[in-house]
Amino acid sequence: MKKTFATAALASFLFTSCSENKQEATTATTETENHEHHEGMAHGDAQPAAGKVVVEVPNYTSVASPVKEQISAVVDSYLKLKDNLVASDAQQAQMDAKAIVSAAEKVDVSALQGEQKTFAAERLSEVTQAASAMAEAADLDLQRAQLELLSEATFALTKAFGAADQALYYQHCPMANNDQGAYWLSSNKEIQNPYFGEKMLKCGSNEEVLN
Repeated sequence: MKKTFATAALASFLFTSCSENKQEATTATTETENHEHHEGMAHGDAQPAAGKVVVEVPNYTSVASPVKEQISAVVDSYLKLKDNLVASDAQQAQMDAKAIVSAAEKVDVSALQGEQKTFAAERLSEVTQAASAMAEAADLDLQRAQLELLSEATFALTKAFGAADQALYYQHCPMANNDQGAYWLSSNKEIQNPYFGEKMLKCGSNEEVLN
């Protein structure tokens, strides 16, 4: 009886030890895979493939200069906001978001015709919607949650009307937005991630460039 009990106890001990070792191994493997997953993400400042297009837009570049200049002012305010999200400065980001709303409201869509006017109005509405939400949010996570919509609308508007007065890089982080990925706009090809700031500053890649 004692021998049977001892054998059972030994088996139980070995099973427990194996389970613990397996769990530790699984944890270590998971951590390694997560690290490798992160390391495998695009990190760098390389130019995107020549001619690569991420955002398809109509060509309205023939419009009068005032509209282009007004849209360019939206971009300037956006870039300041992006930089402050990189710096994780929620208070300054709120102020920048208010500046974006103000700049967007000054874009005179009445000077546009037909589809040009409709396109501009829709994109400006998205810009205003996202920027207004960011201006009302004191929390960085809430502000960053609006950045994808703001970035896409700003880039589409700028690209369609040829409003860029400098090279703009449409950059992407595959780990943003709960690993669904998200874009942002930068005037610098060097990756500085506004979704994570210092936590993962270099996580991302250039996907499209607008000269």
